[in-house]
Amino acid sequence: MTQDELKQAVAKAAIDYVVDGEIIGVGTGSTANFFIDELGKIKHRIKGAVASSEATAERLRSHGITVFDLNEVETMPVYIDGADEINGTGAMIKGGGAALTREKIVASVAQKFVCIADGSKLVEVLGKFPLPVEVIPMSHAVVARKLAALGGEPRLRLKEGKPLVTDNGCYILDVLGLSITDAADIEEKINNIVGVVTNGLFARQGANVCLLGTAEGVRKLEF
Repeated sequence: MTQDELKQAVAKAAIDYVVDGEIIGVGTGSTANFFIDELGKIKHRIKGAVASSEATAERLRSHGITVFDLNEVETMPVYIDGADEINGTGAMIKGGGAALTREKIVASVAQKFVCIADGSKLVEVLGKFPLPVEVIPMSHAVVARKLAALGGEPRLRLKEGKPLVTDNGCYILDVLGLSITDAADIEEKINNIVGVVTNGLFARQGANVCLLGTAEGVRKLEF
């Protein structure tokens, strides 16, 4: 099976976690896009969705799904999103699509986080995928120095030769060279650096369920 076919399989499997008549939290990225396309087929069953990015909101609306502002929502039964890496405890690295801050905010309102990913995303130790850190633009140089002091190699994410600007008007530093054995501790340390909005470690609030696409079918992990 191709990687897209694996993503399609977990996207379909995730529909089982959609609660009828409720608002669903939806993530950002290629796997989440497959889920949005599946969600569009059952849009009559849900009240609507909260999007973790402008791109996700646009795709949801293209399927005729009502998009709610998170400020209008007190709680949601489920948030469904992909991951760049996930380990055996449900801790994840996210943010390859530059939506980590909104993803973390929307996930915090949901009662359950369902991660959907192809099997290659399951790792023993997080950190081979560069850890995204969203920062206030004026602070990116000083934050980079402090991230380097933690043992990482921070690089400013660029788009067409200029710093990529997130939906929040911020920059992203991608930190290479980390071997993250205590994800919750590193998540807290980086978030405590002045100038950091948040980082892409989802450890203190990780996934509750992971649906992994494999050649043998969809594998379910619960944490």
